[in-house]
Amino acid sequence: MKLKSPSSSTTIIFIFSISITIHLSSSESLLINSTCKAMAADSPNIKYGFCATSLQAAPASSCASTRGLATIAIRALRYNVTDTRCFIKQLLRRRGWEPYAKQCLGDCFDLYSDAIPTVRQAMKYYNERRFDDANVQLSSVMDAATTCEDGFADGDGVVSPLTKRNADAFQIGAMALSVVGMIRTGSG
Repeated sequence: MKLKSPSSSTTIIFIFSISITIHLSSSESLLINSTCKAMAADSPNIKYGFCATSLQAAPASSCASTRGLATIAIRALRYNVTDTRCFIKQLLRRRGWEPYAKQCLGDCFDLYSDAIPTVRQAMKYYNERRFDDANVQLSSVMDAATTCEDGFADGDGVVSPLTKRNADAFQIGAMALSVVGMIRTGSG
């Protein structure tokens, strides 16, 4: 049995389609990269790598506009807050917490429980183009993460089991604030 080699026109079409795919992929991620670079340059609370990875993880990010990136960031914040609340609930079920640590976890649970509808309200305001109101809500969620972490810091020798989650919530909130600000000022 003899194998046929692909025709030159098939090969050319294949190579052309690969190069278009590569070009589209790089131009689509170019918006994420340039947006994250601008946000990281403007805010010490946003790290470029975290920003790019977070936005690129969303399925719709490859074809999103700047407005779409804001939606993605706000959704990422909602997912983070919801997941952190669930994580805290699981931690509270464990035995052996010292009273102060258990109190801090309870406070954090309440903060994150309140943050879920707050981030939903931020999305509603954003969709209504009420950017200042959306920013107030996003800032409130960031404050919840900071307040949670600070509660542990106030205790002698109490180590927060939520440090990374609180830092992520804060940074995603900062990303959402920043990209909403770009849209509001017309720079995005």
